[in-house]
Amino acid sequence: MQLRNDSQRFGIITIALHWLVAMTVVGMFALGLYMVDLTYYHDWYRSAPHLHRSVGILLFLVMGARLLWRLISPPPKALPTHQPWEKVSAHLTHWALYLLLFTAMISGYLITSADGSAIDVFNWFAVPSMTGDQKGLEDLAGDIHEIATWAIIILAGVHALAALKHHLLDRDDTLRRMLGKAPRDPDKLS
Repeated sequence: MQLRNDSQRFGIITIALHWLVAMTVVGMFALGLYMVDLTYYHDWYRSAPHLHRSVGILLFLVMGARLLWRLISPPPKALPTHQPWEKVSAHLTHWALYLLLFTAMISGYLITSADGSAIDVFNWFAVPSMTGDQKGLEDLAGDIHEIATWAIIILAGVHALAALKHHLLDRDDTLRRMLGKAPRDPDKLS
């Protein structure tokens, strides 16, 4: 399999980044839902937020690399069978997901760093606060974070359903391309 995207197929780097981000986002959302109800005496009361913040910072770096890779290796062209509205909605959905992901990650960072605290990332390095102690910022960032993460999950669900629609109903190669599969021979489809 090729490393870079070409006009017809995704390369392995794009595919790996796509699925790494997708799995991480779903896992982070689940962990976020789980940890908001933890009580002070629960074993995960301190561990879950530390894990959530650390993975969030690493995800920010991965998303930065993903955007850079997109510039270096642009995605393949839409399939010729796609309708104009599908092309536009796919384009808007991808950019909305990027915007929402960065909104969620930056607001998540601000939740913790709004009091001037640095974020320790798995005891490997610390990301300092860029705001200092800002009263009210934690609550505002928390509201934005919650809205952005729910919007990501909903939009990612629509994105996944669209991929399944292309695969099961349209029987085109949209999903196959993101799974690293070779295009199907159109003469063998019935």
